[in-house]
Amino acid sequence: MWANSRTGWGGISIGVHWLSALAVFGLFALGWWMTGLGYYDAWYKIAPWWHKSIGIVLLGLSLFRVVWRLSHATPEAHGSAYERAAAHLGHGLIYLTLFVVMISGYLISTAEGEGIDVFGLFRVPALVTGLPHQAVVAGDVHWYAAWALVVLSVGHGLAALKHHVVDRTDTLTRMLSTRAARRR
Repeated sequence: MWANSRTGWGGISIGVHWLSALAVFGLFALGWWMTGLGYYDAWYKIAPWWHKSIGIVLLGLSLFRVVWRLSHATPEAHGSAYERAAAHLGHGLIYLTLFVVMISGYLISTAEGEGIDVFGLFRVPALVTGLPHQAVVAGDVHWYAAWALVVLSVGHGLAALKHHVVDRTDTLTRMLSTRAARRR
């Protein structure tokens, strides 16, 4: 079952969700680690290359995810009206901060007019350059938005665990298996 239904998430949504989560936490860890690298460290140039390449892939995946989500059914949410509104707000904030992180990362990387090499396969051009203090401002935004994204994502995971353990709903298991999507 690749597509979503009103009862569960399909394989595409589940796969993109977990790939995105892995990329977000991996990029956060890599970004934090590489800010401590010294100029003569062997990873000084290669770590940012990996960070940027994975970030651009995540941007493409996230754009696909938004289009997929808007063009396909989504499972009905569980919980009270308050919980459903909080979930809707939380998901919106996750998407917003995800795109703020990626756009600010792009602005850092292209501040000097140089495009972004993506795994040596293609180059994303520098479309916005020369803004006053572009790299510094975008760097600050990137740092704080990345932290906000991680905090929101951890909260998202804790809410899923709460639904699973306390409420005993299938909210979490629907994101682990397509079984619920097959019930239509």
